[in-house]
Amino acid sequence: MNIKHIIFVIILYSIYPMVIFGQFDSYPTYKGNDLGVIYSPKETSFKVWAPTASELKLTIYPDGHLSNKTQEISMTKGESGVWHHILNGDFKNKYYTYQAKINGEWNKEVPDIYAKAVGVNGKRGMIVDLKSTNPLGWEQDKSPAYGTMKDAILYELHVRDATIFTKSKHKGKYLGLTEPKLMNNKGQKAGLGHIIELGVTHVHLLPVYDYYTVDETIKDNPQYNWGYDPLNYNALEGNYSTNPFLGEVRIKEFKQMVQALHKNGLNVVMDVVYNHTMFGKDSYFNQLVPDYYYRQNKEGKFSDASACGNETASDRYMFRKFMIESLVHWVTEYHIDGFRFDLMAIHDIETMNEIAKTLRAIKPNIVLYGEGWTAGDSPLPESKRALKKYAYLLDDIAVFCDDIRDGAKGSVFKSDDTGFVTGKKGTEESIKFGLIGAGKHASVDYEKVNYSKAPFTKEPYQMISYTECHDNHTLWDRFVNSIPTASEDEKVNLQMLSLGIVLTSQGIPFIHAGQEFCRTKKGEENSYKSSNEINGINWERKSDYQKVNEFTKKLIKLRKEHPGFRLGSQSLVQKHVSFPINEDGIILMKIENAPNDPWKEIYIAYNSRKEDFNLEKYLSKAATLKLSSKNTSELESMSKNIRSQSFMIFAK
Repeated sequence: MNIKHIIFVIILYSIYPMVIFGQFDSYPTYKGNDLGVIYSPKETSFKVWAPTASELKLTIYPDGHLSNKTQEISMTKGESGVWHHILNGDFKNKYYTYQAKINGEWNKEVPDIYAKAVGVNGKRGMIVDLKSTNPLGWEQDKSPAYGTMKDAILYELHVRDATIFTKSKHKGKYLGLTEPKLMNNKGQKAGLGHIIELGVTHVHLLPVYDYYTVDETIKDNPQYNWGYDPLNYNALEGNYSTNPFLGEVRIKEFKQMVQALHKNGLNVVMDVVYNHTMFGKDSYFNQLVPDYYYRQNKEGKFSDASACGNETASDRYMFRKFMIESLVHWVTEYHIDGFRFDLMAIHDIETMNEIAKTLRAIKPNIVLYGEGWTAGDSPLPESKRALKKYAYLLDDIAVFCDDIRDGAKGSVFKSDDTGFVTGKKGTEESIKFGLIGAGKHASVDYEKVNYSKAPFTKEPYQMISYTECHDNHTLWDRFVNSIPTASEDEKVNLQMLSLGIVLTSQGIPFIHAGQEFCRTKKGEENSYKSSNEINGINWERKSDYQKVNEFTKKLIKLRKEHPGFRLGSQSLVQKHVSFPINEDGIILMKIENAPNDPWKEIYIAYNSRKEDFNLEKYLSKAATLKLSSKNTSELESMSKNIRSQSFMIFAK
């Protein structure tokens, strides 16, 4: 190559660096842990990875919304594609954006992807002193002890839903979940007080990172969204704060909420959606490093395994790095105790295991689980995806079990379909499969399991046992569709039978908020942006369906008191769990001589038939615990007649 060629290459690199890099795997990578904004009263450091940019501008604003810029700075490009600048002086609570020049054109002004605080609607990053956002006593805040993953009981909740129909001073806000004395109109506990009373170990919060679809500038905005439309992953959603215009307010109030949950014995799980962003081409990721953070199809366009227009590329070094550092931020700064990964199978197994290793080094008992499926095909080879069927390759990360979910109530894709609890024959093996934690067991006929034809877990706590979540119809609404002639009493019995299946599974039980008192969304199947009237929890139903609520409380208490319901290893399940009955509509699970359990024999009977069933010939001389009775601590001898469409436990 002669000198003219060298000069041409240098000029070409400075104007069109993407031509030089070519494939994404040839992009330089940065190994440091200081990307983003680091504040001190003396100076603020700015670092952005943007290897294909020829120029990068940093703009400073006095507020996060309307004001004009006060400074515009040309940043300096350093090693590994990282642009940097140090701003001398105290810039606390000022706001900033970046703008990259790529292929000769200026992209849009955006915050960096590492922004830890943002202005209203997340359009500008904020220079934040995180220590100043700590509420009183935050340094002493500790996650409640609950055991290990096998001991977790999850409760899925949307921040707004929890208090919008209460007399809270902060309806629909983070602070609404700091008030333990809220009551419904009949004097029964609502909101935080109810969750404490119920006895679950973890509150799973639907997305609370900064998402796009709710306009934070409108006070008391009636708009609603679940939040599966990510904008700023490391910053909080302002819609749930009392003042979204001040970026520090949402941080302090969220910490107050976490602190209140922790003080009351509740761990906090965040629902995270790293699998796609709200926007593709116009996303903050794409404005700084075009196309790198996303997978492409054969035509070179964004692939779409998320069914939301794009899918992120966890298998690329800098997005994997971002995911891990983002999760570490939530654990260390906000004391988060677990994560639920939306469409986790879009992420690769290697990344998920690296996440588990990193987070457990910080918090050994952190709970990690996700959806073991995608919403569409992906260019990521199937063998590399964190799919449900590969759960055994994951490092103690749990997956949702649609086998037990649909086995119990019918396919979520057919609203009138039925399952075990609603009388469908041939569904027993799917329930048994879920009851043993989706592992290997001699009593399960895998050919008759609805979806999985083989075990997929290494240990039983790698399976999430559930029949209802924020997606699809609530269980109660499903009964209305699938068994329209059923009486109110029948549906109540089936609700308890369903909860009995979930809470006696060797997997991790998962309850959708309000399921314990027959929550309804008035028939709405996909309520992701429906009104408060559809989504808000109606706490008066707790009084109307007190029988179901008390049943759930007692069963949670029983699960906590008896290790036999959470053995924690496949070998122990194989040794101590059996199924003495093989009949349509009847499942009898026996747990015998479980380690450290005061009960030597436990029989759990699930009867979905419309007639009673007598278990006398199947049982040893066991006492009976009737969970629907007033005093569940009493063990009284009684007939072994299992009522129609009901659930009972016998113990010795």
